[in-house]
Amino acid sequence: MYAEFPSLSRTLRRSSAAALALSASLVAGVAQAQAFDFESLTKLARERAEKPFVAASDKLPADLAKLDYDQVRDIRYKPERALWRAEKLPFEAMFFHLGLYQTQPVRIHEITATGTRDITYSRADFDYGKNTVQPQVWGDLGFAGFRIHNHLNSPEYKDELAVFQGASYFRALGAGQQYGLSARGMAIDTVGGTGEEFPRFTDFWLVKPDAKAAQVTVFALLDSPRATGAYRFDIRPGAQTVTTVRARVFVRGNAAKPIGTLGVAPLTSMFFFGENQPRKQDFRPEVHDSDGLMVATGEGEWLWRPLQNPGSTLVTSFATTNPKGFGLMQRDRQWASYEDVEARYERRPSAWVRPLHDWGPGRVELVQNNTPDETHDNIVAYWVPAKLPAPGTPMEFAYELAWQGDEQQRPPGSWVTQSRRGMGFTKQSAEVLRRQGQYVVDFNGPALAALPADATVKAVVTADANGKILENAAYRNPATGQWRMTVRVQRQQTDRPIELRAFLQHDNNAVSETWTHIILPE
Repeated sequence: MYAEFPSLSRTLRRSSAAALALSASLVAGVAQAQAFDFESLTKLARERAEKPFVAASDKLPADLAKLDYDQVRDIRYKPERALWRAEKLPFEAMFFHLGLYQTQPVRIHEITATGTRDITYSRADFDYGKNTVQPQVWGDLGFAGFRIHNHLNSPEYKDELAVFQGASYFRALGAGQQYGLSARGMAIDTVGGTGEEFPRFTDFWLVKPDAKAAQVTVFALLDSPRATGAYRFDIRPGAQTVTTVRARVFVRGNAAKPIGTLGVAPLTSMFFFGENQPRKQDFRPEVHDSDGLMVATGEGEWLWRPLQNPGSTLVTSFATTNPKGFGLMQRDRQWASYEDVEARYERRPSAWVRPLHDWGPGRVELVQNNTPDETHDNIVAYWVPAKLPAPGTPMEFAYELAWQGDEQQRPPGSWVTQSRRGMGFTKQSAEVLRRQGQYVVDFNGPALAALPADATVKAVVTADANGKILENAAYRNPATGQWRMTVRVQRQQTDRPIELRAFLQHDNNAVSETWTHIILPE
């Protein structure tokens, strides 16, 4: 999928090979001296953390560096040369070519029963399409990343299952899904620091599966100016593909600046517009890869925060201890909600993070940036631990990351099915309407379905000091059988946001998750 370039002088070829030198020197001893495992990888990460950071070279051969987006896309890995294809194993791997935005090489290795070997770049593995380039003089470029294939949707064809490419980004698919949001190994100072730092996976080890393997394992070594990390990914395909992640992170003691915000299990997505923030000039009702952040707190509360496309960066967080899970979810899975025959947003996966041990105190942080269109990711969510470890002391996290489709994580009681903002017919003045907002929120789930027909359900709604609740009501929708809540709120100061919280209550018991929403400043 990525491209290559014209002839190079001997000096440039040496420079390209040097781009991988540091990584090779760190890896060599451990990988050959013993069977490679997570402890071996931890040793590498610790050794890197004890040394000053050295950035990888991003110099490409001159002819490769000149290729534009379409030309780079014209370079494709040859499927018949996929790793493990000849042995007819249940998983295969193909590799991405360097070019354009992907300029820093990664080293890739294979772990087999007999040891560990390097997978080196070979021009024979790629079809260069219509490009006029000279890969025969490039030497060992390395790769931009890789993708894993599996019989995800049918026994006749191995579909893409997972991709690792760019910084520490990766993503995966469950059956019937199309790529949407991404995950990362780590986020550093997305907000709250001296500028965002993008750690990157510099080395990968692919464990050769056996003939009956139900999952595939990938090890990765992470590096950045302020942290290193050892990662293990066990990827199990299915209706919801589950990636089990184990990470040991080391903070660099020799970094010039301390870490302000360390983001664990970060998720990155896109929200352009939706039912709570419609866009009049677009024929499509909604455009987004995710429509909300869901959090299961350690204290037992379930929270739903509808996503938005703010005019400027909006950062909110939810403090808790030992969270049970969080995720960026695509709850709305009806094609009619999007009407996009190409993008098929109703097929985009939700990503649910479930910790596999106690994470202690911290916060789930949500960063929402402005995006002018649907081509830019503008949403980030991650866990921030309350305290970072001392340099040299590992910080360990283990979690499941489930890529979910129509069947996805829900609160045990009931949940929000849609959030709509807007007024119905009214004779109020434009000035009054400018200071007021109205929301219509629908709920559904087993706790509500179990209520008798004459049940009394109350909407419990609160606002911060900048909002005054004028009206709220809860009632059964006769058209759908679901429950609907309406809220009308008045803004005290139009240049400040309002934070709303609401849930449904029956007999003093909460029967829904908590809907929590930010009304943006005018």
